[in-house]
Amino acid sequence: MEPKSIKKVGVLTSGGDAPGMNAAIRAAVRAGFYYNLEMYGIYRGYEGMIQNDIKKLDSKNITHVLERGGTFLKSARSEEFRTPEGRRKAYENLMSHGIDALVVIGGDGSLTGAHLFYQEYGVPAIGLPGTIDNDLSGTDSTIGFDTACNTAIEAIDKIRDTATSHDRLFFVEVMGRDAGFIAINAGIGSAAAAILIPENKTPIETLVEKLKTRTKAKKTSNIVIVAEGGKSGSAQEIADKVKKHLPYYDIKVTILGHLQRGGAPTSFDRLLSSKLGVAAIEGLMAGKYDVMAGMINNKVVYTPIVKAIVDDKYVDEEDLRVANILST
Repeated sequence: MEPKSIKKVGVLTSGGDAPGMNAAIRAAVRAGFYYNLEMYGIYRGYEGMIQNDIKKLDSKNITHVLERGGTFLKSARSEEFRTPEGRRKAYENLMSHGIDALVVIGGDGSLTGAHLFYQEYGVPAIGLPGTIDNDLSGTDSTIGFDTACNTAIEAIDKIRDTATSHDRLFFVEVMGRDAGFIAINAGIGSAAAAILIPENKTPIETLVEKLKTRTKAKKTSNIVIVAEGGKSGSAQEIADKVKKHLPYYDIKVTILGHLQRGGAPTSFDRLLSSKLGVAAIEGLMAGKYDVMAGMINNKVVYTPIVKAIVDDKYVDEEDLRVANILST
């Protein structure tokens, strides 16, 4: 497609927040200024687009945001944007500001919205993978994933201190929705006794046998990492089942929850977000529309949004093999 003349770009964050979103916004806005574009912030995602909560950005808006977690543009889920009427209202608001293109930072739902908008109204859009779940194909890592893993590992390290002091068995539930990327990375990084992920169903009997083996080896603490949404159940459900088999264990359950979404982004997430923010603006100027910018083998790649959200992304089998070896 012949590149359109782009002069004004709107930036928004949508869906669940992720550390590094502010860094991505900052990079896109700075890149826009570099290429003499006018940059607009769309507050509260698609809901803000419908409510016309759109403001022109200047350098003051992006000062000291690189190191901050969350998103200064705010985020929200919009049921109205799912309707044709809602998207029509959003389009009219964009046109009232003369906005030519969009940079959408979020997960699969957010990118789906950008795709629909492009299909219906031809508004050029590039998505950036902003989600701690790391469940979008077309990129080795999503914005916020590395920070979430570090946050989980730091919390698990602290839990191990009390687990060791009391010879306790802890079940720690981490986020990830239907993907086990945080669980497997945090599990390997924290020397977990076992890791339960949505991609594989681990029979309770198998887990019990592993814990018995570790008891015989006189392990002073046991921590089992459980990814939310797993086929084996929640951390509490699994803990209750294990208790029936191992009544002598002092079992505790910790759900890390939204703790994993907060905090300053790691250096990795800051670098990733910065590179992708620039790639979004340069991609739009080069006529790359309805795509997601990602990083594969440290190179920027543009993947059709439909492919990025539909293609399954699996936990590396090698990671599972390594985790199994190290937990014995």
